[in-house]
Amino acid sequence: MKARNLLQLMILAALWGASFLFIRIGVNDFGVAPLMALRVGIGAIFLTIVLLARRPLQQSATLLRTRALPLLVVGILNSAAPFCLFAYAELTLSAGVTSVINASTPLWGALVGFLWLRDRLSTLRTLGLAVGFLGVLMLVWDQIVAPDGPPATPATVALAAAAALGATLLYGIAANYTKRYLTGVDALTVAAGTMLGATIVLLPLAVIDWPAAPISLRAWGAVIGLGVACTGIAYMMFFHLVAIIGPARTITVTFVIPVFGILWGALFLGEAVSPGMLEGCAVILLGTALATGVVKRLPWTGTRRADT
Repeated sequence: MKARNLLQLMILAALWGASFLFIRIGVNDFGVAPLMALRVGIGAIFLTIVLLARRPLQQSATLLRTRALPLLVVGILNSAAPFCLFAYAELTLSAGVTSVINASTPLWGALVGFLWLRDRLSTLRTLGLAVGFLGVLMLVWDQIVAPDGPPATPATVALAAAAALGATLLYGIAANYTKRYLTGVDALTVAAGTMLGATIVLLPLAVIDWPAAPISLRAWGAVIGLGVACTGIAYMMFFHLVAIIGPARTITVTFVIPVFGILWGALFLGEAVSPGMLEGCAVILLGTALATGVVKRLPWTGTRRADT
């Protein structure tokens, strides 16, 4: 990988890591649905402008119309629903913890692919799934024993963690749904179309649940950062990297996001970083590396996995 592409990958990880920081800042003022509706709405406007700049209006409209239903489904599964679940989780959990749980997304992707699309799971990938979910349990247990931030009951922490895990499960379903029903559709159309679909779904909920209290400038800054940087620009960088270095290398951004999620939370929100949190993070990343094929062999076996 060229140094320029590696730098872009790090910037992408920093942007997506910052999304957990911005959610943590904005969710108390906006509430879950309004915050996420603004995020996907701003992202949809940004991506639609880019789409129209690269392709004639009639051609873009035709592509979006002919694939409207699968784009809407992916918009719900990959943006509207998981974004709201993460926002709900961050009412209790820290930005760092939720960013670590997000790293379990490829584990769900592999499991859903095996159960739904019959994708092959080798012994090493199966081991990776088990190790990854063990890491999630370690992380959640650490938060129950020593919660970070405002006092929270074990049930509240467990419910928040379940919401975050539910979000990553939806990401895994969305990835496999996209593979089955949107193969052949260019990435920019998928990105813009799914964000438009997510906006359509969340907008009525945002209007109904719009906060009565005044919203702080800090929260408005967070939502602008979410929409422009962490959604619009980040999606553009992601699909650019997929085209340049391929999806397998680009997906390794998942391993770096928790680093930035923990870093931004510690620097800007003063979130504590416990040894148990770091241990859970390490185990999740190891499991993800095994399940996604980044680690091709176990060091003590001396043999490579077969499904490379």
